[in-house]
Amino acid sequence: MPGRGTRPAPIAVDTMGGDHAPEEIIAGAVAAVREHGVRLVLVGQAPRIRRELDRHGISGEIPIVHADEALDMGEGALASWRKPRSSVAIACLLIKQGRASALVSAGSTAGVVATARLRLKGQQGVMRPAIAVTLPTRPRPTVLLDAGATADVKPETLVQFAALGTAYAQIRLGLERPTVGLLNIGVEAGKGDKVTKRAHELLADGQRGIEFSGNVEGHDLLRGSVDVVVTDGFTGNVALKTMEGTVRMALHEVREAMTASRAAKLGTLLQRRRLQELRDRLDSETYGGGVLLGLNGTVVIAHGAARAKAITAACALAHELAAGRIVERIRDQVAATRTPSRFGRLIHPDREEKSSDKSSDKSSEKPSERSAEKPAERTPEKAPERPAEKPDKPDKPEKPAEKPAEKPAAKPVQPTPEPPQPAPPATEAPASPPAAPPAPPASPAPAGGDQEKSAKSPEGASSRPSDRHPRPGESPPPA
Repeated sequence: MPGRGTRPAPIAVDTMGGDHAPEEIIAGAVAAVREHGVRLVLVGQAPRIRRELDRHGISGEIPIVHADEALDMGEGALASWRKPRSSVAIACLLIKQGRASALVSAGSTAGVVATARLRLKGQQGVMRPAIAVTLPTRPRPTVLLDAGATADVKPETLVQFAALGTAYAQIRLGLERPTVGLLNIGVEAGKGDKVTKRAHELLADGQRGIEFSGNVEGHDLLRGSVDVVVTDGFTGNVALKTMEGTVRMALHEVREAMTASRAAKLGTLLQRRRLQELRDRLDSETYGGGVLLGLNGTVVIAHGAARAKAITAACALAHELAAGRIVERIRDQVAATRTPSRFGRLIHPDREEKSSDKSSDKSSEKPSERSAEKPAERTPEKAPERPAEKPDKPDKPEKPAEKPAEKPAAKPVQPTPEPPQPAPPATEAPASPPAAPPAPPASPAPAGGDQEKSAKSPEGASSRPSDRHPRPGESPPPA
């Protein structure tokens, strides 16, 4: 297997995550050190970790990094912001600083994924991360992704999942060219929804480095027909938990049948070794857990109810992936696969330079022609349209012109006891409509003559002197 001779940095173990933390987590980490020779660094509350190491008789042999906080099993994605000093966040910081090569945690899946995405960031060119799990199939295991990291995907995302699964299967299964299948409701190319159909077209078009074998159905997951099964996170998580429940129920029924009678118990003793192998192969704890692919670091997520055996397997898996340089392998695989551009089209890395050269040649040749053609085409079209719109506009101002002439005639003008003032006070300016300054008042005339003049001229109606006179009971302003 590639990279076995290299010695990676220690594996950071989150001792505070899981239903049985920290006792079972530390017990599994101690077994990984003693049985597999894996270098570890334990992250969590230092006093509790030292107490457990003393109980196992290995105090002082495994480094400890203290963390004040821990992610609860019921916390979701917001835990990455609420607890910035959690054990998972500190472990991701160790990976970012180069003091650790991978992270093993049995904490909340949503919290671990959100914290890892926030601290480690995604690899360049990877749109969404994916969780890869190993299925117990024959003749060799099968890789299923995504198992819950990204529920809503695009067709291009499924293509990248195929690239991530290919790189993972090359290290985990030791295959040079693993086969890839797309989980669907039928094997025909036209089956499925729009996303699945489009993803099938992109994968069947010939992606470099991906050996696409077509669609696979749900009953093919445990048959081992392909090496990598690609689907979205929602479907993958439902399929994984359905298989776990089915296997658990089948083992329970087999156990009941083997202990039903004396003859069955005798047969069980004769087949004890074979039955033990079957149980180990179907036990999820022997596979360690899921691997979060697509980030700038390796993250292994064990089951929340994992015991010491599962943590030991998870530490061994993280060490194997770090030694095989899974991050670099994924980076090369994604670069070799056509990835979507910012405009949604698929662009091959080898053809980017050619397309940019062609576009630059076209832009250098045709700007003068376009600039000369566009004014000639637009001017004759828009010129006759503008005069046609002008005759319609004068009709609108004619109607409001009649209204001001009618309003003064309808309203009676009150008698003016005092001569009008030349200008209104500043406080009363909002009451008068905005108009030209009124002419200086003439000598006092009979009220009847003023009424006739104001009714005939619209200008006099807009600035009637009666509007500016004081109301009854108020003293006139000083002249």
